[in-house]
Amino acid sequence: MIDSRAVRNLVEAQAIRSATVVGQGGAWAVCVRYGTQERAVASTRGSLRTWRRLDSAAAFIREELDLAHFQVDASGHDPEAAGHSRPDQAERLRQQREAAAHDAWFRAEVEAGIAEAGRDEVVTADEAYAVIEAAISAASH
Repeated sequence: MIDSRAVRNLVEAQAIRSATVVGQGGAWAVCVRYGTQERAVASTRGSLRTWRRLDSAAAFIREELDLAHFQVDASGHDPEAAGHSRPDQAERLRQQREAAAHDAWFRAEVEAGIAEAGRDEVVTADEAYAVIEAAISAASH
């Protein structure tokens, strides 16, 4: 395998001659050919870098490797094996949506408070306590 830094160096040197997208179970891997060598592209953690969708692997070849033409070897691809989910990703997205919704609500509340303060509709703490004490007194009688 070849790590991403070495791949970038080869791209900068225009040394990559070709690339092949290879089916790996439910995913796709990319192999690059440079000189007489052919190596699979590794992830930053050193394991085989894979893409769940063929178009994502193709985009990597076009955009990162700067190659307009490549081959596809789908003999090892199993579309049935592609059904794995990412519950950690789903949870992270759910939390992001909740945080964005809370942020929007909070910002709206702050804007409403600022607008209210500008109209002199602010109630002091003493006034609020007087209203509460009057309500308690009326309820107990």
